[in-house]
Amino acid sequence: MTDIPASRTIRVEVAYGEPDRQGLVEVELPPGATVTAAIEASELRAAFPALEVAPDRLGVWGRKVPPEHILSDGDRVEIYRPLIADPKEVRRAKAEAAKKK
Repeated sequence: MTDIPASRTIRVEVAYGEPDRQGLVEVELPPGATVTAAIEASELRAAFPALEVAPDRLGVWGRKVPPEHILSDGDRVEIYRPLIADPKEVRRAKAEAAKKK
């Protein structure tokens, strides 16, 4: 990490989880830093070798954002895994199964 005076940094968390474990790393970045910069600074790729960062699977506090999104102090960057099943289809199938009972 570069030596940036503390008064000129923002602190953000970067979160990623797998079914059996989770990574949550706090990083200090210069103001104007992006989601991509936070992910790189977190070094989560080293801890999770299978981690795939896709531009359409990123968020800040549960809201999807692009990789170039500018972060604010206290933000939480989230890296989402790909969906195994479409939630709408799962709900639809459960509703159909309930009707048949």
